[in-house]
Amino acid sequence: MSTQSAEPYVFAPEVPSLAIEGGGRFPVRRVYCVGRNYAEHAREMGHDPAREPPFFFMKPADSLLPAGSVFPYPPGSSDVQHEIELVAAIGRGGADIPVEMALEHVYGYAVGLDMTRRDLQAQAKKLGRPWEVGKAFDHAAPCSALVPASRIGHPATGKIWLDVNAETRQQADISAMIWNLPEVIAHLSRLFRLERGDLIFTGTPAGVGAVQRGDRLEGGVEGVGTLALTVGG
Repeated sequence: MSTQSAEPYVFAPEVPSLAIEGGGRFPVRRVYCVGRNYAEHAREMGHDPAREPPFFFMKPADSLLPAGSVFPYPPGSSDVQHEIELVAAIGRGGADIPVEMALEHVYGYAVGLDMTRRDLQAQAKKLGRPWEVGKAFDHAAPCSALVPASRIGHPATGKIWLDVNAETRQQADISAMIWNLPEVIAHLSRLFRLERGDLIFTGTPAGVGAVQRGDRLEGGVEGVGTLALTVGG
């Protein structure tokens, strides 16, 4: 990590963070996301769910939005979609982390939404351009409070779901991930040195769909927690 300068800042920096259940806050450094990590979701997006090496994209740390907030419908899009995910928080850094040691680097877990401007993402894909316009916009990463692994362990199975206006849209078990969390951490740490404060959104199951202004979203991961928000104007 870079060293801190002794020179004064022009303005006081703001540190993105998540609440920790039971008290305290977790400062967030980076937000990594795993693409197409459930076979049925890969199929619904028109891709072969073969077990190829995982791929990753990122969201800005300041795109985090606390659970219970109003999600502002983002500009420039008419097709904003929900993707419910298990989120892992890194509490100990490292590179080239072995699979069998990966969970030792996890501080805790949360429930997140990878909100996506699907129309802009699809346009970027078609033109061979980066995805940031569809994935990295303001408030694109709603997330619940973190629950320490010291309290709940490391969930490898459990229901993951999302309801929109009390109707189920997404439902699966986190054991259905193509790449499980230890494997994801091992792969990711070969590409980037992970540091404490990093979050990993681990992928979404099938059933992604558009949200409308006024919608109420409620979802969760069994054994971890829940997340609820309202889509604003």
